[in-house]
Amino acid sequence: MQLGDDIKVKPPRAGLLTRLRNSFLTGLIVIAPVGLTFWLIWSVIGWFDSWVLPFVPAAYRPDIWLLQRFGLDVDIRGIGVAFFFVFTILVGWLAKGFIGRSIIRWAEGLVQKTPVIRSIYGGLKQIAETILAQDQTSFEQACLIEYPRRGAWAIAFVSTTAKGEIAGRAAEPMMSVFLPTTPNPTSGFLLFLPVSDIIMLDMTVEDAAKLVISAGLVYPASQLPKEVPEGATVVS
Repeated sequence: MQLGDDIKVKPPRAGLLTRLRNSFLTGLIVIAPVGLTFWLIWSVIGWFDSWVLPFVPAAYRPDIWLLQRFGLDVDIRGIGVAFFFVFTILVGWLAKGFIGRSIIRWAEGLVQKTPVIRSIYGGLKQIAETILAQDQTSFEQACLIEYPRRGAWAIAFVSTTAKGEIAGRAAEPMMSVFLPTTPNPTSGFLLFLPVSDIIMLDMTVEDAAKLVISAGLVYPASQLPKEVPEGATVVS
């Protein structure tokens, strides 16, 4: 009896160690993002607590109350975050009133008379107002720029149109873009480039950030650009 050519030979079954390794890697892919996210949140809350709690009276701290009353040494995360949240709301509420505005103007006038502090305060205030202002937006679009040389492209985020002296002295319209570093996108470079040297991308800022953080390993879903440049070839 001869085997026909249409009979397929089954591949050898993977060994136990191979199946265990594959299951472990699959589980690691599922667990790692969740675990890192919770670890990051836990660390940020702990940083806030270590910064805020020294200014909170001991009578208002549940962890100290439990330790003194019942002898329980419990690490209650989030107390500092809660106090900071309430304190910020109270400051914002007071700042809207006449007395609060008067105090702020008096304090800012005092700061402006101090040579070194006024420079630091002015810069930090401008950054905070730019980021937190409700009528302004930050990093609404991702783009491609040639960096660090011609022919080499990098992902950047559009900040704003150049203003003031930078716009006045430039020979053509300029835009400010933020060029993040990999894998830490919170650090990077501020660049002022001609609008003609910037290629806007259709991908979202979140997708572009994932691409930067993953060092090019995580690409967004395939998507054709809204406008294909003339002479370009699209491969499907």
